[in-house]
Amino acid sequence: MFRCLTERRFRYVQLLSLAICLLALPALAQAQGKVEYEISFPNAAHHEAEITVTFSGVPVGKPLEVRMSRSSPGRYAAQEFSKNVYTVRATDGNGAALGFTRPNPTQWNIAGHKGKVRINYTLFGDLGSGTFTGIDPSMAHLSIPATFMWARGMENAPITIRFKGLPEWKVATQLVPTADPQVFTAPHLQYFMDSPTMLANFRLREWPIQSNGKTYTIRLAINDPAASDKEVDEFAEMCKKIVAEQQAIFGEAPDFDFGTYTFISNYVPQIGGDGMEHRNSTSLTSSRSIKGGPRGNLGTVSHEYFHAWNVERLRPKTLEPFSFEDANVSDGLWVGEGFTQYYGSLAMKRAGFAGDDASFARGLGFTVNSVVNAPGRVLHGPIEMSQQAVYADGAAASDPTNLQNNFISYYTYGSAVALGLDLSLRTKFAGKSLDGYMRQLWQDHGKHQKNYAPAKPYTIGDLKASLIKYTGDAAFANDFFARIVEGHEVPDYESLLAKAGFQYRKARPGRLWLDAQFREQGGAVSIAGATLRTGPLYKAGLDRGDKILTFDGQAVSKPSDIQAIVDKHKAGDTITIEAEQRGVKKTVQLTFTEDPAVEVVSFESLNKEVTAEMKKLRAEWLGSQLKP
Repeated sequence: MFRCLTERRFRYVQLLSLAICLLALPALAQAQGKVEYEISFPNAAHHEAEITVTFSGVPVGKPLEVRMSRSSPGRYAAQEFSKNVYTVRATDGNGAALGFTRPNPTQWNIAGHKGKVRINYTLFGDLGSGTFTGIDPSMAHLSIPATFMWARGMENAPITIRFKGLPEWKVATQLVPTADPQVFTAPHLQYFMDSPTMLANFRLREWPIQSNGKTYTIRLAINDPAASDKEVDEFAEMCKKIVAEQQAIFGEAPDFDFGTYTFISNYVPQIGGDGMEHRNSTSLTSSRSIKGGPRGNLGTVSHEYFHAWNVERLRPKTLEPFSFEDANVSDGLWVGEGFTQYYGSLAMKRAGFAGDDASFARGLGFTVNSVVNAPGRVLHGPIEMSQQAVYADGAAASDPTNLQNNFISYYTYGSAVALGLDLSLRTKFAGKSLDGYMRQLWQDHGKHQKNYAPAKPYTIGDLKASLIKYTGDAAFANDFFARIVEGHEVPDYESLLAKAGFQYRKARPGRLWLDAQFREQGGAVSIAGATLRTGPLYKAGLDRGDKILTFDGQAVSKPSDIQAIVDKHKAGDTITIEAEQRGVKKTVQLTFTEDPAVEVVSFESLNKEVTAEMKKLRAEWLGSQLKP
């Protein structure tokens, strides 16, 4: 009897508390304000959308500062999305027109609003991708930052949006659904901006996954009119294998906030190729259909799904919170993107979609060569390369840059670091691997979330501390970070790869190398592109646009003339070149060097023995991690 009375009293207190909260909700909503969007497409044939946004509960007495974003989650360079916004009109709560000023290209300041502002505007979008919005009569692929205005001071206000698409269109998004299939919500601006949305007559495939005592639903929303239902089914099964292999890496799935994760897959000819990660979804766009070859689009699936852990939850502090007013300068993209690049390919291999070991080795060789022989590596390591993303990740530039000499993609650089660390752990520490290190980072900095964001985003020091914790070897971790991460050395790939039965070697031994292409120009030969700081042309003082008058004492009129002369020489030979550089004739000395390119090949292809120990390492590294 006492227990029953206690439970009843507890239930009464619960109901009373709930009633008090419900009564207080209108006042709380008014205090924090709310934001309501509506988007329709009456002129989809000309790539336009009509958008209304209503801001309620706006503090009275100062102008409302309304903005278009300059950056988008997953893109690390600033964009000018406001260029596609026009016919802006503002009214107050009674429908009276409000004026506004433009303090800068991305902002509208609206005064005299009395607490409520409604804005109507037209948006143009004709490049659907992870960064930009594309609209036509067959679909609307919406990048939220490229589409919707927002207001300073209302970043934490709850959001409701109504999508008024064409009758046959459905909605694929990570936004929170309501009873109305056209209406969705978001808890705040950060989540809203991170929620790409596709409206189309897509097909949907779903499957459950289990993790931590919960069931989540993985959804594949695919707009690909050229593909058959059978091909969509096959593609879904491939995605399912990738999802399972990646969950095995971390030992659990992310705690998807609203129970679902959605692959928003738009494969139509008019769209831009891209893949962009988001917290509970990814935007996958390609002009290539899965028809006739479902595996062709699987690489972005693998890369972007890994981001559900790495970057979306296991996140560098320099990306948190994400700024929509400018680009975040991040020191951690070599992990966020580079390790993801490595695992995107590795998960494909483990799932059976990356060919045999020899094929995988060739891919490793391309990655390693792109870092080992990149001229930018003599200047910067992976941290500095990450920080250059603001210039390299789709940033607009009208003037020439020197990125070919100063920059290595943090995707490639980070992938090469991941390879070196993975093999170092596997060969130095029994039972250790990069998989285990990622699980350690996940527990330390990724698993715990707060308000749809990482509770403890990491610093470079945190990455090193977790490696020390995982290996128990501070000397190893300190050395690796000092030389490879904070410096710009590279791991001993030759030794590490040999332990797995792969040969690291010169790709073209004995062949000479010139660090630029040539082109024929009016009966003369000129250098077609920038020369590289590690190359013989650069060291001779020659650069793009220079005309070659004589090469080793011979007049030349076409690129093949130069190649014929090169073929007669060997590394170490020095020749004389007469050139014209921006109208000034000059004579320089060029010393030939051997082509530095390297490759990775399997021992099997060289008829070298693959020992039992090598086979074991390969199986543990490249084989499926799923339990039978």
